[in-house]
Amino acid sequence: MPTLDLVIAPNPIFKQQAKPVDVKAEGAALKTLIADLLDTLYREKGLGLAATMVGILKRVVVVDLMEDGKKSPKVYINPEVIFASDEMQDHVEASLCYPGIEATITRPKHIKVSYLDEEGKACVEEAEDFRATVIQHEIDYLNGKIFLEYVKPVKRQMLMTKMQKYKKMLAKGHVHVHGPDCGHDH
Repeated sequence: MPTLDLVIAPNPIFKQQAKPVDVKAEGAALKTLIADLLDTLYREKGLGLAATMVGILKRVVVVDLMEDGKKSPKVYINPEVIFASDEMQDHVEASLCYPGIEATITRPKHIKVSYLDEEGKACVEEAEDFRATVIQHEIDYLNGKIFLEYVKPVKRQMLMTKMQKYKKMLAKGHVHVHGPDCGHDH
């Protein structure tokens, strides 16, 4: 299965609004997009992926928290948060498109999301805790907003500088990712 290339920040696409999807009209092309988004999500070992993150301005999000180590992907077409609790929570967030950085972000603890499933059926899902954070993070991408917009400008600039350094080190092959074949204890 082909996978898609991530758009790596900074990039102006992250300020753009994704367009609503007509499930019936897009048919097979939409199913291919969803399959490719899921393949990319798994290849990159992410938890969620918005189509914007691969350069496609369509309102499609895939999420899989891999609970109990099992794949259980969820597809959200034209997702909108229709309720957000006053109760807030903090989670450390990162993004596949912003490599090497993370930030603690405060978001509503409980949300309701309206969306269409792959067949075009209208659905509403309630989510809380970490799942609510992941869904909000991905929907933000569709709305032209990134997780770093929730931190103060000084911290945002510091993180962007850190990311640029990380990208340079990565390009030079100086970033070591620990894995089973890295040859030393970790």
